[in-house]
Amino acid sequence: MAAQRTYALVVGAKEERINLRVDAETKRLLESASEAAGDTVSSFVLGAATTAARELLADRTVFRLDEEQWQAFDAALSRESRDVPGLAELIRTPTILDENP
Repeated sequence: MAAQRTYALVVGAKEERINLRVDAETKRLLESASEAAGDTVSSFVLGAATTAARELLADRTVFRLDEEQWQAFDAALSRESRDVPGLAELIRTPTILDENP
């Protein structure tokens, strides 16, 4: 089996602080959920936020490729860029998302 190259985000020790302001209803919700999970509010919120962040960034921070896939990926990145007919026009064309309600 060919070797794989892995690139991942590395997280350091707890040295930073994040302060959040929430309304009373959100605070009660987080307290209830953290209690149900058997965790502190801080640990619960940090765990949920960290999981969401990792899921969101997973396809942007981790690449697992064997040697053949790496060579193909590297070659694609090294190629000169080219114009794709109609792409610029497609991007400029308004969509349903651009319409005002």
